[in-house]
Amino acid sequence: MATLTYLTTTHFDFGAVQQVPAELRRAGISKPFVATDEGVRTAGLVERVTDALGRNVPTSLFDGTPGNPTEAAVLKAFDQYVSDGCDGVLAVGGGSSMDLGKAVALLAGSGGPLAQFDPLAGGGKLVKSVAPLIAVPTTAGTGSEVSVGFVIIMEDGRKLTFASPLFVPKAAICDPDLTLGLPRAMTAATGMDAITHCIEAFLAPTVNPPADGVALDGLWRGWNYLPVAVRDGEDRAARWNMMMCSTEGALSFIKGLGAVHALSHAAGRIERLNLHHGTLNAVFLPAVLRFNAPECVEKYDRLGQAMGLAPGTDIAEAVSAMNADIGLPSGLHAMGLQEEDIPDLIAYAKKDLSALTNPRSAAEDDFEAMIRASL
Repeated sequence: MATLTYLTTTHFDFGAVQQVPAELRRAGISKPFVATDEGVRTAGLVERVTDALGRNVPTSLFDGTPGNPTEAAVLKAFDQYVSDGCDGVLAVGGGSSMDLGKAVALLAGSGGPLAQFDPLAGGGKLVKSVAPLIAVPTTAGTGSEVSVGFVIIMEDGRKLTFASPLFVPKAAICDPDLTLGLPRAMTAATGMDAITHCIEAFLAPTVNPPADGVALDGLWRGWNYLPVAVRDGEDRAARWNMMMCSTEGALSFIKGLGAVHALSHAAGRIERLNLHHGTLNAVFLPAVLRFNAPECVEKYDRLGQAMGLAPGTDIAEAVSAMNADIGLPSGLHAMGLQEEDIPDLIAYAKKDLSALTNPRSAAEDDFEAMIRASL
């Protein structure tokens, strides 16, 4: 089993869930608040994690995490955390459960309201402490188990990205065995989420060569193994490498992300659609790659090498072909977005935290062009 200590301690391999009790003790958590969702619970994955704790560790289970976590869900979860006398968070699930768990840990450590911690409004300096959190991913996509951020849809409709080094979990328990039963469509969507993280992190202009190396390694794994994982969800090598791609994507986006995430965050806040973040990333990625191309000639060569593409291959076209091969939607229209949604997407995307680290500055007209190219 690999134990990584880059940003946090990560136990990585089949059977890693057995490390949960030791990490809870190390973090000083005696009564964990288990943040998850109904699907993860009914699939039996929460029980597989909590069984490792034995009978002497009391838990408080919250399975009300929405597909896109909301401020209302966070407040409901936090009320349960307090009333049940919890002293830390054990997040089990995909990115939504881990993000909700981080928000609960933040409120437990620094108080509310949640909106005061918006980093674009200087809220990062208000983060004083965070309750200890252990993260156990059950998908291979967001990498929230090792990241400095989380995303919540606020009551006023904004989809805010919160970021602080204190939001990195005390430990990540990455057990690919928990992903073996992941459905084909979710495997595809979460896998492209991880691949997008690797690509956008590498392209972000922040100077961090070690993170660049991690991103390229994650991209190599994701690009080679995602089609295998989609075709055969029981392929253990594919599941191992996709979970590593996911973890490495988040380790690398310490550099920042880009316009793909700015657009996905904007579209993901549309309540009537409740769109999956990874699917949105996959659909927006080709158009953003074309927009960024003039600023990224040398970096695109390195991306192509990591993806195993022939020199001169159009990377955006390769991504579109991958999306089609693994069964993702052909565009935003197929996902329910309408013409009247476009002005709202532009307004939110240009203000998103991820837009700040896109390698090429994007004006309103540029965001509109990328959205229309993704329809």
